Amino acid sequence: MPGAVGLAVYGRLLRCDAVLPDKMVFKLAETREELEACFRLLHDAYVDAGFMVPDPSGLRVTVYHALPTTSTLMCRVGDKVVGTLSLIRESALGFPMQKIFDLTAVRQVGGKVAEVSALAIDPRFRSSSGRILLPLLKFMYDYAARQFDTRHLVIAVNPRHIGFYESVLCFRRLKQRPVAHYDFVNGAPAVGAHLDLMRAPEAFRRRYRGQPDGKNLYRYFTEVQVPNIHYPEKRFYTTTDPVMTPLLIDHFFNWRTTVFASLRPRELLLLHSIYDLPEYKHCLPPIPEDTPRTELRRRTHRRFSVMCPGNLVCRQLGMRRRLEFTVFECSESGFRVRAEKSLPVGVSGIVSIDLGANDRSVMRVTVLRQSAQDPHIALLRIDERDEAWYKFVMALGQARTHDELEDATRFI
Repeated sequence: MPGAVGLAVYGRLLRCDAVLPDKMVFKLAETREELEACFRLLHDAYVDAGFMVPDPSGLRVTVYHALPTTSTLMCRVGDKVVGTLSLIRESALGFPMQKIFDLTAVRQVGGKVAEVSALAIDPRFRSSSGRILLPLLKFMYDYAARQFDTRHLVIAVNPRHIGFYESVLCFRRLKQRPVAHYDFVNGAPAVGAHLDLMRAPEAFRRRYRGQPDGKNLYRYFTEVQVPNIHYPEKRFYTTTDPVMTPLLIDHFFNWRTTVFASLRPRELLLLHSIYDLPEYKHCLPPIPEDTPRTELRRRTHRRFSVMCPGNLVCRQLGMRRRLEFTVFECSESGFRVRAEKSLPVGVSGIVSIDLGANDRSVMRVTVLRQSAQDPHIALLRIDERDEAWYKFVMALGQARTHDELEDATRFI
């Protein structure tokens, strides 16, 4: 039931509430108690749906939940978690559905990809006309587009649910046929679908033209403010919000479950490359001695994912130019940017970069090269680094979690 026909059916169940009870809070799961409640809710929902066999721990935890590029969103009513959803952005370990779905067409568009996964709603709230689901999806939409530096959302869902995602959320099915047995959900069938967040507002505008406010997801997603949604507050313009301390990783992946014990050597190798701070070594299983190490690339400077606006002032052909850009990857010695106008290769100049709301760096740089795939992406070398940049990169390199990065003064 695609498009308007499906919306006519599902639309009767929609209720876009901007005013919610004060005790209802949407936020990132950050503490051991919040994460455990999310994993328990997900376990029970997946067992009920036949997507997994019961685990002795009573939790549904995967290796992707251990990654700093995964964010678990939650809804809490009072002190009880009643809804959860995870965004798994692509990393060295990838994400679940790329193992069975061809995402070549999505990748060719450019931009980072994240899988929407691990959605569960407490059974007592599933019939409340989307009162939990819709704010949770709004949270996901805003967070992915504005703070997670994600252009593409992809999903693998049971065929009986794909109509909702197509009709209500404007996802488009991947051209690949449905998968009859998807191991990630206990062999259940799955359909793949995709939403381009850059084009989503226009798709929502067309789909919901003429709909009343209470059923207009275009207005709800792009204009309405929901005070109950607590977005992460950030000192710096980073694009991930890691919460897994060494203690939490040890608790969930070694003691409460056997996730790490079941990893293949290559996965262990990649996990060690992701968590390369000394304090994580004791909670990660050792890499077998005979594991080939060729996949690990030693880099002089670690790279970090950010979303910092900036500009380059330079002279070209005797004329002063000011070029706007966004830094999306950085290291101590340089950074990569996306710019509306291509940056001139070989030109030196002065950059001004907003590292956060109250932090700015001004440095002399040289444009080294453009991306072969996209001329609007360029690599810049830092010729004269300032103190603000040094402290910024130092904090990114030493902070283990989102909370530690917010308290960056302990590192800088």
